[in-house]
Amino acid sequence: MWQQLLKEIQQGNRKALARTISLVENEFENYFELLQLLPPSTAKIIGITGPPGAGKSTLTDGLIGEMIAQHKKVGVLCVDPSSPFNLGALLGDRIRMGEWYNHPDVFIRSLATRGSLGGLHPKILEIADIMKAAAFDFIIIETVGVGQSEVEIAGLADATVVVVVPEAGDEVQTMKAGLMEIADIFVVNKADRPDADTFVKNLRNILTPSHANGIPVVKTIASQKEGVKELFEKINGQLQIAEATERKYFLMAERAYQFISQYRMKDINKEDLRKEIESKQYANLYQFIQQYFK
Repeated sequence: MWQQLLKEIQQGNRKALARTISLVENEFENYFELLQLLPPSTAKIIGITGPPGAGKSTLTDGLIGEMIAQHKKVGVLCVDPSSPFNLGALLGDRIRMGEWYNHPDVFIRSLATRGSLGGLHPKILEIADIMKAAAFDFIIIETVGVGQSEVEIAGLADATVVVVVPEAGDEVQTMKAGLMEIADIFVVNKADRPDADTFVKNLRNILTPSHANGIPVVKTIASQKEGVKELFEKINGQLQIAEATERKYFLMAERAYQFISQYRMKDINKEDLRKEIESKQYANLYQFIQQYFK
């Protein structure tokens, strides 16, 4: 089954790709066997992250257009907030990419965070690797926009683009502990708003002392496709020099740790634990926990 699905994915079968992502997302039996079959890939991953309302989806839409203009194949993973009722993706921002859904060289998949605090889907590492097997030239991962905890994207992307808006102002200072350290490129979107030039100047002044070569800062008006071509050029430049770093290894180790922890905990259910504790009235909780250490 897995070998056949992988073969179809490599041949460009989008239905097979969508089905496989669903199987992995829902932890279908023995799905780990598929992951072990995945071949090495040269596909590049571009992470798009930043605060809510910065225009990440509109910017992603513009980047897709630039890539298609260069006859590239593009895969897009859009991580949305989860519905509080069924944990599914709300899908609201996908409206902005409507023109690409039926394009033969574009594949767009929305995923829900399912409560993950890092701005990503719990299975994003595995799903990204499956996407890399599908012969895309570029894979764009757009995160949900939850703030500083979005640093997980840096462990996955070959180039990380952080999108902000001129109104961010003093918030940039507080971002330095999180998003500032993961950015390969900064985008000041909605640059037609007042004080945009002043914000860009201040941002560059903040970045220069801590980064010898400086981080590129690109002004865009994504809704009008302005600056998107320059941004794509900067991304291509970053992809040419992208290499493994200590930061990336650390974050990948974090992902591996989470995967292993999740795998080992798969047979443990919180509700079952609650019922057992309630029924047996443990005086010492640690005596109850001890049985799981054996």
